[in-house]
This record gives sequence, structure tokens and C-alpha cells, in this order.
Amino acid sequence: MLWMSKWPGPWPVYVKSAQGAHFECVDGIDHVDLCLGDTGAMVGHSPPATTAAIVNQLTKGITTMLPTEDAEIVASLLAERFGLPLWQFTLTATDANRAMIRYSRQVTGKSKVLIMDYSYHGSVDETFATVDDEGKVIKRRGNIGAPVEPSLTTLVVPFNDVVALEAAFSSGDVACVLIEPAMTNIGIVLPEDGWHQALRTLCSDHDAILIIDETHTLCAGPGGMTLRDGLEPDAVVVGKTIAGGIPAGAYGMTQQLQDRVHASLTLEDIDVGGVGGTLAGNALSLAAMRATLGSVLTAAVYPDMILRAEEWTSGVQSCLSDLGVPWQVTQLGARAEYSFLPHSPHDGREAAAADDFELQQYLHLHALNRGILMTPFHNMALMSPDTTQSDVAAHTAHFREAVESLFL
Repeated sequence: MLWMSKWPGPWPVYVKSAQGAHFECVDGIDHVDLCLGDTGAMVGHSPPATTAAIVNQLTKGITTMLPTEDAEIVASLLAERFGLPLWQFTLTATDANRAMIRYSRQVTGKSKVLIMDYSYHGSVDETFATVDDEGKVIKRRGNIGAPVEPSLTTLVVPFNDVVALEAAFSSGDVACVLIEPAMTNIGIVLPEDGWHQALRTLCSDHDAILIIDETHTLCAGPGGMTLRDGLEPDAVVVGKTIAGGIPAGAYGMTQQLQDRVHASLTLEDIDVGGVGGTLAGNALSLAAMRATLGSVLTAAVYPDMILRAEEWTSGVQSCLSDLGVPWQVTQLGARAEYSFLPHSPHDGREAAAADDFELQQYLHLHALNRGILMTPFHNMALMSPDTTQSDVAAHTAHFREAVESLFL
């Protein structure tokens, strides 16, 4: 992958084996893994229940393009968590987001996707957009081979800006709004009071589909922020961690939206509409999802995961306070992140403007040289059910040493 070159240092770290919250590289060095596959291994590497289910399913068939009983069971588990009754499966959250954008355009008859500035939802073309100084929608820096100008497909507003939301909806062509309930891919940006409620009202008033991408914010609890905060989306997307690392994603809908989708489709053409994939919902992915959701990533494991994140946050904050460093740290459930700002970011643009790639590389390489892996894209740490207090303490020690080297 192109982005693997963003790992710090001139040589990549090759993994020999990974278990729980640690991995061993081919040089025999043990590492504390705070990246956890950028959420793909949030349950820890190779959890026994998931591994056993995968091995068992391998002997019974991997993919048949037909459902197994696991499909109904996994759909029920997701419905219980997120409050949406009807679910479809994909191989990635990216695929799920693409499907929901298509369905939204189909049922509303409108064309535009409304996103938050500096958001990220996988390799979805409509989301690689930002705005220039005059407020015009343009390609986001680094957008590779954009198929069309994003102004044709996308509207962009800042996170936490209700006035901007209202202006965007006034265009009359918003088919859907695709959001993370808290931004996590530009640093953690938390929603302000009333923002979600205002967005829900605007979507209802303008017949726009509200899609909440919980792929990363599943760190907030077993039903993500949707369950924790009582949000009311029309659709929810999840991926990465729900199958313990086996490729899998899913999207759920309300009954009302599902009825609209079904009414708009014809059986004869349902296989050529651009939604679905031959390997989507395969037996192996479903077996992994059933085991992970049913036995590994349960409500019971979240309190300790969140406690480890609190300890990580406290360790970072104590260092910043002791040394008078003008940075901040934000926690969201089992995820936490520091940024080079004196206060919590209000929106994605503010978070992006505070980034310092060279400084980030230094801090990450400092950690890696002490056997600690951070997420390469920003300064995020994620806690798994297997992450220990000593794992967190190792990061605290590294962070203090690194910051002292910069400021003392």
C-alpha cells in the first residue's frame, strides 16, 4: 500500500507474529501495538474465539455466494447494538459507504453527498474534497486521479457548524449526509452540544439520508456513539474490527429506508446496479463476525479498554502540563490522541492546520525505537481488551522522554 511509506524511519517493520496487544518483528523484537491495524485489530490480534471460528469455517467452505445461518445471527447482533433492523454485508466499510451513497441517490432522486471538511470514509470518490478560501468545493490535496470535479458530486461544510449545514441544505440537492459521529481521521474532533440534533432535523426536513460511519467510533462502546449518545441515523456503516481482522463490513438501515429502497428496485436488474460484490457476505467473514461480535467485542470488555485509554490520556496530559507544552490530548472511549494545538480542535480544518508532519515522524520514530507502534497517519492510540497498564506506562515513558528532548 502507498501509505505504508508513511511509517517512520527508512525501513519498514516486518511482522513475524502478532497476538493480543503485541507483535514481534522479524528481528525478534517485541512491540506494544497501539495502532492495532488502525482499528482492524481493535479486539486484539487473533482473539481465540474468532480464530477458532475461522478455522472451523475453513473446513466447511469459505465462499458460496449463498448465506449461512451466521448471516441472520450477525444481523441480529448488529440490530441489537445499533437499533437498525435490516443489515447487508460487504468486505469493507468503504464498500458499505459506497452502497449507501448509491441507495440515497436512488430513493431521493438527488445527486449531492454532504461531507465534513477533512473527513475520511475510505476510498470513496465523493469524500476526497475540501473547500478553497472562497468556499468553492475542490479536490483535497493528494486526491489521486479524481474521476470528476468534486463540486459535481459533493458539498463540504465544517464539522460542528450548524449555520454551514443550513446553507448547504438550502441548495435542495443533498441526497445524503455521510459523517463520523466524531471525527477520528484528522485527530479526534468531538461534536458540540446540539450539532447532531440539528443535523438530524435538517436531514428529515430536506429528505436527505443520514449515514453514520461508526468504523472508528466503535471505540466509544458496543453500539458506537449511535447507541451511547442516542443518535438517530437512517443508516449505520461499520467495518474493520467487527470480524477481528478478517475483511468485513456492514451497513444497516431503518425499516422506512429499506422500504423505499425495495420499492425503487427491480429484480431483473438487481445484480447490475453497482451495489454488492461476489465475496460480500462470504461464509468466512460471517463466521468471524459472529464470533467477534458475540464473544470478543462485547459490552463487558469496554470498561477496561476505556480505563486504559484514560490512563494513556492522563500520562500524556501530565507530561504536557509538567513541561508547559502547548499541545492537547482528547479521548473518545478506547481511543485517544494528542495534537499540536493548545486546545481541542473545533473542526477538521483546524486540526489539519495544527499538524506538523516532521514532528509527528520524530515522535513516532522515537516510539518505534522503544518498541511502541503508533498509528502512522496521526498521533492516535487504541486500546484492545488485551492492552495492559504496563503497555500504557511504556508509552507514557517514551512520550515524556521524547517531549523533554524537544523542550528541555
